[in-house]
Amino acid sequence: MSTATTAPLSPTTLAELAELAGRYPQARSALLPMLHLVQSAQNRITPEGIEACARLLGLSAAEVSGVATFYTMYKRRPMGDYHVGVCTNTLCAVMGGDEIMQRLKDHLDVGNDETTEDGRISLEHIECNAACDYAPVVMVNWEFYDNQTPSSARELVDAARAGNPPPPTRGPSSLCTFKQASRVLAGFADGRANEGVQAGPATLVGLELAKSRGDEAPAYPSKES
Repeated sequence: MSTATTAPLSPTTLAELAELAGRYPQARSALLPMLHLVQSAQNRITPEGIEACARLLGLSAAEVSGVATFYTMYKRRPMGDYHVGVCTNTLCAVMGGDEIMQRLKDHLDVGNDETTEDGRISLEHIECNAACDYAPVVMVNWEFYDNQTPSSARELVDAARAGNPPPPTRGPSSLCTFKQASRVLAGFADGRANEGVQAGPATLVGLELAKSRGDEAPAYPSKES
């Protein structure tokens, strides 16, 4: 497991936390994105980050900690540059997700929700990410890698570990790091939202079938009717 040191929150990050708190009519509504921002800066949720969020939102550290420990996407231990999530919900599991997860655990010599010694890869089994038409799915920093096999998943993590990950199947045309992804989740866009393929063929089968038949959705009733 990685034991990298954590730098203190910078004045820039503290100012951005305050900016997030100011985006909402009720400041405490900003807590989830603020935690993502802490994670983008410190690679995990730290006591310092919890205290900073609590201070800005007028909450207790216990309240902030309760939220941070409730959601699994907030981590108390340092994360790898690439967070590899293997879907092990029913369909992905049946299609090979369980085997992929076990093979990666053996290959990386880590357990679930653990990080490799070199700090490059964190591995976790994840819940359904609404990509069942591409099962089994592996996500890296919350980007999709569809129709994986044990061998392709191993190649994927090896490439990421070497610093040369392939582009996601759908979404941006390149893969960012875990810290960069956390910053996007905090609400600071990276300008790549419209890159790459947004929907794959399996998702569009129904639409293409409707077009081939000349089917059209019924019109909305007018306000006068």
